[in-house]
Amino acid sequence: MTRYWKQTAAAVALLAALGTAPALAQGTAPANGGTITITYKDDVATLDPAIGYDWQNWSMIKSLFDGLMDYEPGTTNLVPGLAESYDIAPDGKVFTFHLREGVKFHNGRVMTAEDVKYSLDRVTNPETQSPGAGFFGSIAGYEAVSKGQAKELSGVTIPDPRTVRIELSRPDATFLHVMALNFASVVPKEAVEAAAGDFGRQPVGTGAFKLAEWTPGQRVVFERNPNYWRQGLPHLDGVTFEIGQEPIVALLRLQQGEIDIPGDGIPPAKFQEVMGNPETAKEVVEGGQLHTGYITMNVKMAPFDDVRVRRAVNMAINKDRIVQIINGRAKPANQPLPPSMPGYVEGYEGYKYDVAAAKALLAEAGHTDGFETELFVMNTDPQPRIAQAIQQDLAAIGIKASIQSLAQANVIEAGGTETGAAMIWSGGMGWIADFPDPSNFYGPILGCAGAVQGGWNWSWYCNPDLDKLAAEADAIVDPAKAADRYKAWGQIYTKIMEDAPWVPVFNEQRYTMKSPRMVGEDKLFVDPVTIPVNYDNVGVSDVR
Repeated sequence: MTRYWKQTAAAVALLAALGTAPALAQGTAPANGGTITITYKDDVATLDPAIGYDWQNWSMIKSLFDGLMDYEPGTTNLVPGLAESYDIAPDGKVFTFHLREGVKFHNGRVMTAEDVKYSLDRVTNPETQSPGAGFFGSIAGYEAVSKGQAKELSGVTIPDPRTVRIELSRPDATFLHVMALNFASVVPKEAVEAAAGDFGRQPVGTGAFKLAEWTPGQRVVFERNPNYWRQGLPHLDGVTFEIGQEPIVALLRLQQGEIDIPGDGIPPAKFQEVMGNPETAKEVVEGGQLHTGYITMNVKMAPFDDVRVRRAVNMAINKDRIVQIINGRAKPANQPLPPSMPGYVEGYEGYKYDVAAAKALLAEAGHTDGFETELFVMNTDPQPRIAQAIQQDLAAIGIKASIQSLAQANVIEAGGTETGAAMIWSGGMGWIADFPDPSNFYGPILGCAGAVQGGWNWSWYCNPDLDKLAAEADAIVDPAKAADRYKAWGQIYTKIMEDAPWVPVFNEQRYTMKSPRMVGEDKLFVDPVTIPVNYDNVGVSDVR
């Protein structure tokens, strides 16, 4: 018997309530007013939601823009965003979103369904070079757009100014999560065109904050959006991001009451000191995260086009020693998925640390005397130190890797260029799930859709057979068959490990430190989808 899945009136009322007020316990919401200061070592690469995809700009973009779907603050629970409600057809292939009335962009214009369509067409257009384009691969017409054969997604239509109908070419169990990603943020066409290719520096959205100032290399300033559609938010009048601050200096400034959050985290060299002092330890917030840090090997570049070489590198890395570099704040990884992610294969051992076996396999591949290569790494501590440990492990099997320690944006650029980087240590950029589903560790970073210019599949690994299996797994939309779907994903990841485009190194916990004046539930400071901080929902205690 087919059934039409439509939200009940009660569910709509509940979700609508979540969409207009922060989902915090009664009486715990911060007072409105005040500003906070966040520090970062490196400048912000972009604030364009179609482009931005790193630790630093992810939560910034979330505060400037909204999508059709969103998450309850501090959780992975989906709620409607710019969509007031939605319907899903019985076959799971047609989603109809009903938009909220009167939502305004920062430029004062009311958002319509045309803006939603434009935004989806833009993010999937190859000219945009969005690293998230592949997420939308299930929308009808995506293939034609991605190949440059069409400018618009045929599956996105507009029955009326407040309704968006999206037809999929195949069932997709993750589609509502995709519509909550930054990449699905709604942007105004006129602002994009007026920016003349520089929308990332001149962002205009519907979010809780709007850009007030951007002085490259110095600071980025957000100010409250007085017309924000969620009543009572944001709590803060503004957020200032100071650029060029070394993490150790940022920690000292935090302790002196000059800043509120060190954006690059607690410096590993100071971690034991911070945790050993009751006064500073009480301002530390710890949270789990769906994270894997890994080494990529570019399968398009010799000698990493030989699977034996890639397997040898997997055997050469001493993961236990690397974990100690970050004070034990992680567990060694043996597969792409972290242990808390559905689809993780229990009992799978991966590649054992075995220098002798690695040497033998390298010799079998014709590299008895090893070879020379480059290892790219972000230049923020502890990443260069981890890269040095990797360098030493590689040297033990004859591979001489020169370290290229660069700003985050430069490493990302090298990885997104087909011959830009032979190896990358992903630390500081290691994958944290965009949403809690095993497919999220595949499409953008291991699937064919991510192996494109500007993409995040830095190994440039593309296995069409696995792409097919991935599509089949995500076509299992029946919640009663979720276990079957997760098992299918686990099998995909073990097949990937046979091809060894990565060395999964560790799964890390998150630690954030904040000033005593900051107010908000702990979960907002380790928000699983608004990384690193949910700026919309936190506040300060000294509002004047």
